[in-house]
Amino acid sequence: MPRLRIEYQCPQCGAPAVLEETDRLFVCEYCRVRSYLLPKDVFRYMLPSSAPKSKRLVFFPYWRFKGMLFSCVESGIKHRFIDVSHQAVASPYYPISVGLRSQALVLRFVTPETPGYFLKPTLPLKSMVETFSQQFSRSLPDPVFHQSHIGETISMIYSPFYANDKIYDAVLNSPLGAKLPDDFDVMLLPGGRPDWRIQFTPALCSTCGWDLHGQRNAWVLTCKNCNSAWRPAGNRLKSLKFAFIPAKEENVLYLPFWRIKADIPGIELHTFADLAKIANLPKAVQKNWQDIEFHFWSPAFKVRPQVFLRLSRNLTLSQYHDRLAEKLPDGPLYPVTLPVREAVQSLTISLANFAKPQKEFVHQLRDLTINPKSYLLVYIPFLEKHLEYIQSELKLTLNKNQLALAANL
Repeated sequence: MPRLRIEYQCPQCGAPAVLEETDRLFVCEYCRVRSYLLPKDVFRYMLPSSAPKSKRLVFFPYWRFKGMLFSCVESGIKHRFIDVSHQAVASPYYPISVGLRSQALVLRFVTPETPGYFLKPTLPLKSMVETFSQQFSRSLPDPVFHQSHIGETISMIYSPFYANDKIYDAVLNSPLGAKLPDDFDVMLLPGGRPDWRIQFTPALCSTCGWDLHGQRNAWVLTCKNCNSAWRPAGNRLKSLKFAFIPAKEENVLYLPFWRIKADIPGIELHTFADLAKIANLPKAVQKNWQDIEFHFWSPAFKVRPQVFLRLSRNLTLSQYHDRLAEKLPDGPLYPVTLPVREAVQSLTISLANFAKPQKEFVHQLRDLTINPKSYLLVYIPFLEKHLEYIQSELKLTLNKNQLALAANL
């Protein structure tokens, strides 16, 4: 799946750069300054224009949604990956979406200095997400008891147009549709100069001042000088609690997972013993299971939907409870690319995936509320083999190709 490419300039020295849609950590190749990208809400991009300079451009906004959609139906959990765009202003004169252009062309960030008339979005994101869900739910059997969007990337893409007797696509400099009515005036729609600017914050540890490290798509940055981890929070980076499971082998890769404690009103799920009953585990309940606190587990990295379900289910059912080391491990860390808020959205799906009997349980989902209480980022060692990563103690495997394919999600 192609990724968006965005032209930009280093905020420190002005050197040109090309970022990818998934990039968060920017390291300039010239001045070596490390910066972290913090959008005020969602990233805003614009498509390039080839229109004559004399034309006044109007930039039409489109919501773009990319992520996993999980749906609970009576027969089980259905899932798919979606990548769609849709008008952010209802209009019959402009295309309904940007199609594949956002993936085929090099985009730029929208800035207040960008010339042109930018239409103000009038269709809220929430309604667009509902539209996307309904569109992809038509093939599902009724009823749909619950849906979750997980690992989504949401952005706004502005496409340039200008008008004569017709609407002209400024990307191809070609006319669209029929002749415009005499009273058509796009300037009557709310809009103006863009007031959005991306924020670059120095990727420096607030505790010791050292450079923070991570891959360019990392949601969490780490400082090995003072053993700390940092995540985006508003317009700054905030410290994050973490731990790791000590490795018993060498040549391991530490994959990140979220361990989440939550309350579920109406469902007794507080201990490992409760889990054994709800999941109907083929094991005799041990006395000490009442002393093992229950946690949901979720990957903290993006993978294909079926792999996400498998890892979440198997790790949650294992309920690892041995002592964790509360520091950064000495070894390679796979980047955190799935924020904890996305993992929280997956808890209902996770519960439906292990509760037995599933066909009866899904009927409760419409009235179910899960209240997250706390979370911890846990790095788990996986032994690297030729084709896969293996965690023998927890009986988990992950094909290397599955991680490679996840880079574009």
